[in-house]
Amino acid sequence: MTQHDADKADPQALGNEEAAAEIDRLSAEIDRHGRLYYVENRPEISDASYDTLFRRLQALEAAHPALARPDSPTQRVGADPRDSLPSLEHAVPMLSLDSAHDLDAVRRFDERLRKALGDEQIRYVIEPKLDGASLELVYVDGVLDRAVTRGNGRVGEGVTENARTIPSVPLRLRDDEIAAPAFLSVRGEALMYLNDFESLNQRRIEADEQPYQNPRNATSGALRQLDSRITAQRPLTVLAYDVLAVEGAEFDTDSEGLAALKAWGFVTPERIEVVESVDEIAEYHRAFGADRDSLNYEIDGVVVKLDALAPRRRLGSTSHHPRWAIAFKFEPRKEVTRIDRIFVSVGRTGVLTPVALLRPVEVGGVTVSRASLHNREELERKDVREGDRVRVQRAGDVIPQVVERVDEEGRERRPAFTMPEACPSCGTAPVEKGPFTVCPNHFACGAQLKGRITHFGSRSALDIEGLGGETAALLVDEGLVKDLADLFDLTEEDLVPLEGFAEVSARNLVQGIEERSRVELARFLVGLGIPEVGVTVARDLALHFRGIAELRAGAPDDLEAVHGVGPKMSTAITAFLQQPRVSEALDRLLAKGFELSVPEAPADDAPDDWAGKRVVLTGSLEGYTRSELKKVLQGLGARVTGSVSARTDLLVAGANAGSKLAKARELGVEVLTEDELLERIEGAEAP
Repeated sequence: MTQHDADKADPQALGNEEAAAEIDRLSAEIDRHGRLYYVENRPEISDASYDTLFRRLQALEAAHPALARPDSPTQRVGADPRDSLPSLEHAVPMLSLDSAHDLDAVRRFDERLRKALGDEQIRYVIEPKLDGASLELVYVDGVLDRAVTRGNGRVGEGVTENARTIPSVPLRLRDDEIAAPAFLSVRGEALMYLNDFESLNQRRIEADEQPYQNPRNATSGALRQLDSRITAQRPLTVLAYDVLAVEGAEFDTDSEGLAALKAWGFVTPERIEVVESVDEIAEYHRAFGADRDSLNYEIDGVVVKLDALAPRRRLGSTSHHPRWAIAFKFEPRKEVTRIDRIFVSVGRTGVLTPVALLRPVEVGGVTVSRASLHNREELERKDVREGDRVRVQRAGDVIPQVVERVDEEGRERRPAFTMPEACPSCGTAPVEKGPFTVCPNHFACGAQLKGRITHFGSRSALDIEGLGGETAALLVDEGLVKDLADLFDLTEEDLVPLEGFAEVSARNLVQGIEERSRVELARFLVGLGIPEVGVTVARDLALHFRGIAELRAGAPDDLEAVHGVGPKMSTAITAFLQQPRVSEALDRLLAKGFELSVPEAPADDAPDDWAGKRVVLTGSLEGYTRSELKKVLQGLGARVTGSVSARTDLLVAGANAGSKLAKARELGVEVLTEDELLERIEGAEAP
């Protein structure tokens, strides 16, 4: 049988061997034409010919389902809907970037790196900062294994079926230039090109559907669809720009990794360059900014990354961002409109924020109708009032804000706006904390409670499915929940009569809440919404105190023994926990019978010489990173703190030690060099 005859043969009549051979051939051919069309923009066949090949492959797989492969091109059409998106941990944390808004900040970043790296030659990879949705793509033995949204940077939502439908996402890595590695984690940005976004909105308008507000929101929504067949209908593209982790391949530079991504079949951002000076970065930023309005995709700046990977590893990261990269942002777009009214919004933490209701104006492709006026002092400084003509921008091209008032000669202005004497939500008298006006009724104020319930059930906290913003507002408005503890008294009978609930959804929510009475201590701390306490700090507090009662009893000095907790943060945490209203609300919540799991305790056989000692590390260390040395000391029973006080037992001073060393000497605290410390540790560990 000739190849032509085989292509016409009834799929049902083919044996497995013949069908497998044709499936392999068609898959490779369709992949090639898809890459030519979507990635290289040089198609060789018509759409009709492509569709013929695709339908033939579908027919073969339908007739021989056991031969269908996970990397088959037919996977791009989508699969049956899911009930929910799973939570998946990233291979390595997906951190955000520190940002610079002027060239001086970029120069300071460059100076810090040059000082830290000494005589090493520094080169930077510079690329556009894409304004889409971050996505991790993981490949095992060259085949797409999973796709995960950024989420909180450590855990995101599994959107693998949706990612399979995106034409620019390789289902199998190409290996004709570079062998596919055994394991590969790639960070990319999912986005919609502006012409595709406009076409999508036009189709929605013609179908009498609400158009999407902007490409970023449309992209994020498409990625998180429960029905991947809907995602397949959205014009998504993924541009890959970072190798997060790899096993089976080695690179010395980021630019080598980018070249490998292209060889493996990914689309990478355009106009990536390698430069050596801040002046070259400035020129790249200027040129991209000048072209910004003519681009077919949204960007809000450029990314500057150290090219060499070994120095990156030495520089490391904070809990939020790498020290070897920075985002050089563009000046936000600005437009002029008028303030119709000013009202006060009450947030989850009790802050009363003045908000301007604006006459709708388009700013950078997005219609803006309200903007934050930030706080009492900012409102007084800008002196904007109802009826004023104002200049508006989107900070970081996202958050609308009023920049300044535009003078109108001869126009009589209305009276200055003043903050209310009572919380608009609960009537409690607010208090002033610096420039902020705050309602102190934290867990009983209706507006705060809605936000706290939503935060309590969020993915990084107790992760209660179905407890989102709309449900939280409904529970509070209906009087079913007056504080967090009431969540654990809800019954199916309470929920079924409410709008949007049926027996199944009511049962699922009640069960979901009940199951979360057993939860990790760190998640519980995140859920409480304690000031200054995010995921990283909550984990460190849980490791240190090992119980909620111990944390509540801690004084500011006790909290400062936790890595990364300084005087300001420790005072804010203890002040919050010791407020009578907060303490009462927490007592009611804990009375519901929480089982808060904690990590394993440190070894009980820590040498007495180190047990309980307060140690501060400062300056640049040589043999250890600071986090490594901290772990060693904690393993010996010591408490590593962030600041020097009269209670400090020992200061370890590396190179370029500064004010902490001076303060230690002033207080008479014992000071050791890194070598002296290591000698003492070896002595403590000796039998």
